[in-house]
Amino acid sequence: METRLTHETHRLATGLLVGAAGRPSVPRQALAQLRDFLVVNLRHHHETEDEWLWPLILTAAPDVKRALDDLSEEHERLDLALDRLAGIGLTGAKDHDGDHLNEDDRHALREAAVAVRDSVRDHLDHEEPVLFPALREHITPAQWAEFAQRVIATTPPVAGHLMIGLLDEVGTPAEVESIFVNMPPPMKSLLPALRDQAAADLRVLRGIGS
Repeated sequence: METRLTHETHRLATGLLVGAAGRPSVPRQALAQLRDFLVVNLRHHHETEDEWLWPLILTAAPDVKRALDDLSEEHERLDLALDRLAGIGLTGAKDHDGDHLNEDDRHALREAAVAVRDSVRDHLDHEEPVLFPALREHITPAQWAEFAQRVIATTPPVAGHLMIGLLDEVGTPAEVESIFVNMPPPMKSLLPALRDQAAADLRVLRGIGS
């Protein structure tokens, strides 16, 4: 379930950046925050698959090696699209008013975001028919719990509130709660504030109320 919800957040967030980049009312800072969130989280996600999850699956099911190798090659192609997206200058150096991107920078951001969105969606369409059965059939609950904890512990702390807000949109309350159930109490106490922050930032990205 966690993997399915994570994939849905990736689909949602990449599409959100494409839409926001084409919306002149969205401030530069909001675009930069979502762009940076996507770049680090997408990279971290596929790196943990290549380095940790694929070896677990291959130990139990060596016959899927070719399929996993193909998925890792797609990860490498996605990295090229992420490099392009990360390289778009959003520092404000070319801003006409210091807060909003000019038309050229916005166009460049949108083009790079479209490439990432399309790459992610195509990749997930290829990955899920391989990965979901493999997780059900070959990964034990204990193995999954250990893997999930490693992923959480190494997730870069970049705009993490956006992940919470996106999860709330793609999952049911019960599904989202099951993901956060083992969160340390001090962090869990911050969830209401993080949800409020995410909701506000997502409204800005969607041009709601602007």
